[in-house]
Order: sequence, then structure tokens, then C-alpha cells
Amino acid sequence: MNLGQGKHFSIMDPQGVSTVIYQISETENPGENDPKLTIQRLVSRSQLVGEKTKKTFYVEKLNSMTNKIVILSFTRDRVVINYGKMLDNEVRISKKPVPLKFDTLYSEEESEFKEIKYTPSLQRPITVIDAETTEEVKPVLYIDKVTNEVRGKCILKPFKPYFAFEIR
Repeated sequence: MNLGQGKHFSIMDPQGVSTVIYQISETENPGENDPKLTIQRLVSRSQLVGEKTKKTFYVEKLNSMTNKIVILSFTRDRVVINYGKMLDNEVRISKKPVPLKFDTLYSEEESEFKEIKYTPSLQRPITVIDAETTEEVKPVLYIDKVTNEVRGKCILKPFKPYFAFEIR
């Protein structure tokens, strides 16, 4: 991990692999209905180096409450999940990643992913990722008129694989 304007570190993705990294943060003084942990996707920049892609990830805030990361490496038909910690000048990654084969939700029509409750800071407990592009599926926000809470629905397109995860 390098110092400079914030902290950053790089990884090399082989051809056919796309990695995204999320920083896990503990919620300070969570309310009764607030999540105890939240996640934030690290901003990255990609550069082609031979047949591999060098990805540099940037960290805005690092302290004992925000030093954990989840590493998701997407291939055509699987996601490899790894866990790590960011320390002052290094990143430590677990030696045994967890390979996870995922099934797609097959649909010939547009569908909605379950209702997602948001905290006042618009943090949500579940993240949905388009497995082909590795981009997050942004939910459509609305106010639940019965409970007066902010909620969201992710619209899933037909014939596409998605990956959803939750940190607890």
C-alpha cells in the first residue's frame, strides 16, 4: 500500500477475470434498525499490461473500523470471494479464497429484486452486481407510504447473470 494522495494498492487480473473490492466499515453507534456493517466499493483504475490487467484501487479512509476488505473476482461462470485487511503499508489477503459457483436467475422478462430497506445515509445491506460487467445494479428509490421509509428495488434485465451479497 502506498502513501501519497490517500492510499492505494494494485493487483493483476489474468485475462477473463475482473476483480472488484469492497471496504467493510463498522457503523459507529448504530441505531436499532441500522446495519452494524456497511460496505463501499473502492474506486479503481485499470491499465492493460501485456495480457493482464493491472487494477489500482484507491482507499479514502483507513482506520481500525475500516481496514477490512472483500475481494470479488468474476470469471465467466464463477465468483471467487476473498477476504483481506489493509494495514498502514500493506494489504494482507487470506491464503484460501472461497470459490463460489453461481446460478443465474433466468427470466425472459424484466423483473424486480426484493425490496431493500435503506438507512438514512442510503446504505443498504444487499449489493447486486451485474456478473458480466461487474457494475453495481443501482436501485430505484421510493418512499414506502405505509412505513414512511426509503426503500429501493433493483430492476434485473432478462438473459443476464447477477451476483448479490450481503455483509453481516
